[in-house]
Amino acid sequence: MALPNPTDLFTQIQALRAQLHAHNHAYYVLDAPTVADAEYDRLFRELQALEAAHPQWVTPDSPTQRVAGQVLDAFASVRHAVPMLSIRTETDTESSGALAFDARVRKELELTERDVPVDYVAELKFDGLAMSLRYEHGVLVQTATRGDGEYGEDVTQNIRTIGQIPLKLPPGVPPVLEVRGEVYMRRDDFEALNERQRLRIAAGEKGEKTFVNPRNAAAGAVRQLDSGIAAQRPLSFFAYGVGEVTPPGEGGPAFGTHYALLQTLKAWGFPVAAQVELACGAPALVAYHQRMGAARDALPFDIDGVVYKVNSLALQQRLGFVTREPRWAVAHKYPAQEQLTTVLAIDVQVGRTGKLTPVAKLAPVFVGGVTVTNATLHNEDEARRKDVRVGDTVIVRRAGDVIPEVVSVVPEKRTGDATAFTMPRICPVCQSAAVREEGEADYRCTGGLFCSAQRKQAILHFAQRRAVEVEGLGDKLVEQLVDAHIIRTLPDLYRLGLSALAGLDRMADKSAQNIVDALEQSKQTTLPRFLFGLGIRHVGEATAKALARHFGTLDAIMDASEDALLAVSDVGPIVAQSIRTFFAQPHNREVVEQLRACGVTWPEGAPAQAGPQPLAGQTLVLTGTLPTLGRDAAKDLIEAAGGKVSGSVSKKTHYVVAGAEAGSKLEKAVALGVPVLDEAGLLELLK
Repeated sequence: MALPNPTDLFTQIQALRAQLHAHNHAYYVLDAPTVADAEYDRLFRELQALEAAHPQWVTPDSPTQRVAGQVLDAFASVRHAVPMLSIRTETDTESSGALAFDARVRKELELTERDVPVDYVAELKFDGLAMSLRYEHGVLVQTATRGDGEYGEDVTQNIRTIGQIPLKLPPGVPPVLEVRGEVYMRRDDFEALNERQRLRIAAGEKGEKTFVNPRNAAAGAVRQLDSGIAAQRPLSFFAYGVGEVTPPGEGGPAFGTHYALLQTLKAWGFPVAAQVELACGAPALVAYHQRMGAARDALPFDIDGVVYKVNSLALQQRLGFVTREPRWAVAHKYPAQEQLTTVLAIDVQVGRTGKLTPVAKLAPVFVGGVTVTNATLHNEDEARRKDVRVGDTVIVRRAGDVIPEVVSVVPEKRTGDATAFTMPRICPVCQSAAVREEGEADYRCTGGLFCSAQRKQAILHFAQRRAVEVEGLGDKLVEQLVDAHIIRTLPDLYRLGLSALAGLDRMADKSAQNIVDALEQSKQTTLPRFLFGLGIRHVGEATAKALARHFGTLDAIMDASEDALLAVSDVGPIVAQSIRTFFAQPHNREVVEQLRACGVTWPEGAPAQAGPQPLAGQTLVLTGTLPTLGRDAAKDLIEAAGGKVSGSVSKKTHYVVAGAEAGSKLEKAVALGVPVLDEAGLLELLK
């Protein structure tokens, strides 16, 4: 096998350096990263390996030999009295990464298996911006970014706007104290900021943009030339170390361990992450890495790993540094949550409730510990806002069990023939109309009774107790019936025979007969129950009852115009449009007629005359067991009198109707001073 040409290897090293310099500039200076963290780490490791094999080509300006970053011309330059060096990154995301670090430390300290374990401090690796805070005689006088490690940027006015950072320290602190830590943005603050940005963009404000991630937003806020704008960006801070400190003989503290240092910083008023822990030996490091990995997505801020530091400051000094990194610390990463990949196609999926969701079909990429081939684009507005197109190179993110999503497009890699995405106006599954109601972000299929994507949900909704009620027809049975293609539409329920049911898994003859009997009983229902069971969007039980009282017959409801529907007391413009759209679909009308043909029936009559409404505009709560009225009967009486029945008691509740064994709702009513009625009191009120 031929050896690699030295000229080619040198050219490869130069190319890698150029790439990493460009990525560093985009990330640290422009605050606009163009590559995912995992891709940057891969390029960095590749360069490290080549330089290790050819040390004669290592140069002082290589990205591996110094901390990345530059000083922006817009800010004054600050020289760090103690360099702000980065620490080694352990990219082995398994437990072996922690074991390898402990093994290196023990080797450097010449410890054997008979020696005691090394004490460490385990911390979170925040995804923010490293910062140095300089205090003189207890007063904050200067803050600086890490920059290139030796020189940083003076961002004092912007950092002073962070409420977590003390401007003055308590008595007893050293005359000179540099606190090192991380400026970051909480996830909830980030989402609120982006929502404000979207509103500004929608209002036509120029120069506004949304941010890709919290780290990007935090870095942009720190580097605002106008501190007034920076003050509007919700930044936070965690302390994790110190730089220059007045020596102990001149009033400085005599720390013995890193953990004691952190606890002292906390006592002086600096925020220190609650997840900082002492860890004795390699097993404790492994346990911490696993525990924080499991809790990662529940944290209110982003992390991409954890950090291990030898606790003893004397041992830290003994271990020393190698080139740009301390031997006594390491950052142990988790699987990358963001990666680069290519959009192969954009499909539209139909959910069980009819929601249409655009989904990017991706070139397979390993992200967040799994191989991802699909990523949600949420809805048409989001797809257009991010301007995702087929053929684009995109950053895809997966965090925990959250559905992978496309974070942003890498515009410089777009080809000229990419076309913008448009949401179809027809359901891709059943070809029914897809509509987007006013004020809604999502398009929805209107063929709820016909669309196969919504089949299971439609059947379960129709068969529930508050609708036509088919006792015994639960999730698992419906899933079997649909997956076996025994049921395709609602009328197929009433065509089921004993043989089809008995052939299913775990279905005995008696159970099958019970289902057949329950289906037969469910044929005798009421118009409100049937209407509710159809699953028309926005039509709940109360609205179904109001429609039945107002029109009297199903045909009258199906043929009613929007204006006629608006005459119903419980129907507004959105509900009227939803009802009209539903019955305008031939598929839905066909299903209704087939259900009638199968024998599903209900009493009908003339429209109810508008009677007295003694409870109009009033809210009642039912609790306990009434002597003669069942819960549903009492609810019907209240709604017929214009009232509404709520499930919880509040200050806005007008009456609580209490029967035997009334519980906490009665107690809350008494506490709030809400009038309490018994059954007789309710009937008197209805008169």
